[in-house]
Amino acid sequence: MPNELRRGQGVNLVLATTAFAITFWAWNLIGPLAGSYTRQLGLSPPQTSLLVAIPVLVGSLGRIPVGVLTDKLGGRLMFAVVCFVTIVPVLGVGWSDSYGWLLLWGFLLGLGGTSFAVGIPFVNAWYPPERRGFATGVFGMGMGGTAVSAFLTPRLVEWLGRAQTHVLMAVLLAVMGVVMLLVSRDSPDWRPATAPALPRIREAVKIKATWQCAFLYAVCFGGFVAFSTYLPTLLQVVYGFTQTGAGLRDAGFSMAAVLARPVGGALS
Repeated sequence: MPNELRRGQGVNLVLATTAFAITFWAWNLIGPLAGSYTRQLGLSPPQTSLLVAIPVLVGSLGRIPVGVLTDKLGGRLMFAVVCFVTIVPVLGVGWSDSYGWLLLWGFLLGLGGTSFAVGIPFVNAWYPPERRGFATGVFGMGMGGTAVSAFLTPRLVEWLGRAQTHVLMAVLLAVMGVVMLLVSRDSPDWRPATAPALPRIREAVKIKATWQCAFLYAVCFGGFVAFSTYLPTLLQVVYGFTQTGAGLRDAGFSMAAVLARPVGGALS
């Protein structure tokens, strides 16, 4: 069994990280284009903030049920499901021409942000405890999908058009979902959870460390995500940058955190 684990570690870590990056790119499709939505639809700052925040909030809260399903169905299947399900709101956002429709599809777009809750147990099961920090740190580099989105999405919209850019994103999600089904596999050490989810959740919320870590995660990573998704709008509205110029600077801001993740994981 240890040999089988070692043989599958690298491939499945790369696949999980790639799937994480692509779903996070999809999750962050609205933020880099929020300035253009503001101008086209005449949105007020609170309306723009709500539009940017909706996918982030849904992606965060949706990790609870998606994590429960991952325990039962496995990361391989759930990565594919998240990829396939996210295709619908990606296309919906690309073809929306009103604020109400953007809010609706942006709400569903938050499903792409739940992939983090799929990848952590999927990667953990492939590695022994003493290597899980580094492995999940490498997996965490997939959050670079937000940087890719900030850099590429405005440029793709300029080159191809908004609808065509979202169709391209949908194709990437479909391909990634198929790859996860055909190439990836769950760890031989993984076993599906059979106990009911609610008692396990109740036990988790009784642990003091659950709330301590949740608070730290909310302040550190939550603040990072919130700022990085709104940064393109801030740079355009306050500092007068173009949409592509703001995206470039936002990508630079995000990449610092991406590169630091394996280091933090290894130290952990």
